Amino acid sequence: MSEPLRLVFLGSDAIALPWLNWLADEGRSLASIKAIYTQPDRPVGRGQQVQPNAVKTWALARGIPLQQPEKITPEVRTAFEQWGADIGVVMAYGHILRDDFIAIPRLGFLNLHTSLLPKYRGASPIQTAVASGEPRTGVTLMRIVRRLDAGPIAEVETVDIDKLDTAATVETKLAHACVPLMARALDQLANSGLAFTPQDESTATYCRKLEKEDGMLDFTATAADIAARINGLFPWPGCRLEINGQTIKVGLADSLNFQEALLPTDSAQLPLPSLGSVLGLDEVGLRVAAKDGILRLRWLQRPGGRMLPAAEFLRGFPIALGTVLPSQRMPALVASTPFKR
Repeated sequence: MSEPLRLVFLGSDAIALPWLNWLADEGRSLASIKAIYTQPDRPVGRGQQVQPNAVKTWALARGIPLQQPEKITPEVRTAFEQWGADIGVVMAYGHILRDDFIAIPRLGFLNLHTSLLPKYRGASPIQTAVASGEPRTGVTLMRIVRRLDAGPIAEVETVDIDKLDTAATVETKLAHACVPLMARALDQLANSGLAFTPQDESTATYCRKLEKEDGMLDFTATAADIAARINGLFPWPGCRLEINGQTIKVGLADSLNFQEALLPTDSAQLPLPSLGSVLGLDEVGLRVAAKDGILRLRWLQRPGGRMLPAAEFLRGFPIALGTVLPSQRMPALVASTPFKR
């Protein structure tokens, strides 16, 4: 049996931990982690206390050599050579790698990207896939090239996006999907080698770094589109509404067919309610009129409070029937070309 591949991992997010755990245990016959590169400690949370990220904490607990360069300088590049890496793997690292750095490992660098490329290249693929109403997404393993997420593809693992999935729950699915993907890929690397397929540039789309302003809601959109937006942007940046002079966050939503859910079968001639008007509370959420149906707001949060089920929230923050919630334009999250920085 051949020696395990010498692997160096570059990443800064907890999404990588399931497959790193697998690699350090069951997968250690395929590859040995020689070092981990991650972002320097940063201030986090409301208190802005400097804390290590999840990858650093994991590496220290495992006794794996750790590097936290602020930038990939020539000195960092030279020091990287000491690991004698066969392969480098990147996932949510936060640094752009130069060609001379990418060329150091014997088998090059691979990148784990959390979308079904060539869809959703860029900074927010998980949130954008959910917010766009995709029925599925996945993890793509590709070779790193200088163009944004444009490298040839080696392996893909697909996951379903369910009706009540949020960006947070889909991220968990994708984190675990990396395990079988990397098991296949490392086995191929250690034996016959990976085969790569070029991406179809004609179907490429791009997403961008999200901002607080992306949490606006427009009730002239379809109920399904608004629900997808709410779920895709949870937990951050989160969608919000101005109600009774307060900013209310929305944590989970779904949609209903308007005719079936609101009107009796014999009342088709009744005027439709105003878009954004509150229609009442059912067993799971606050119903709001949208373009073609009912948006159901399942979880709500007032300033300084906790995210609560709609019924519990409304006991402390009543919203009158017929209240019209304000609409604001929802900024585009997807484009056919990269967003300008």
